[in-house]
Amino acid sequence: MKEIRLTDVGQLKNELAKYRAGKKLDIRLFNQVARLAWLGKIVLCPLDPEDPTCKSWLLHLQPLEGLAAQIIKVDEDLNGMPFGSQIHILDAEQGTALASILRGGMERRAEELHTLEARDFYFERFFPQGEKP
Repeated sequence: MKEIRLTDVGQLKNELAKYRAGKKLDIRLFNQVARLAWLGKIVLCPLDPEDPTCKSWLLHLQPLEGLAAQIIKVDEDLNGMPFGSQIHILDAEQGTALASILRGGMERRAEELHTLEARDFYFERFFPQGEKP
């Protein structure tokens, strides 16, 4: 754990400002987190919702399970150990982009579920279109 000396108030303010600004993920890690966002496997929230000047985001990564865990490979760089849950502080630009990707993935999956709900498999399989009785 990082130690901050409390006798130097200026250093404490600088450290807090760094945390409030958040960090950028590199391209490779951002693409991996974006895939998780599209799947709905992240949780995003503003770092400080009561402060209008703070635009950073808290990012919580959830571990993949099932088929997604078998297909999608996530680097250990996201948390320094085999992929598990982890919290990161993102800057405003990347946090906003991930929120948009998360929203788009949820809308796409909901659209597919509505299509599935309306689909009639029986008639499609037993009465193919174009075939004459």
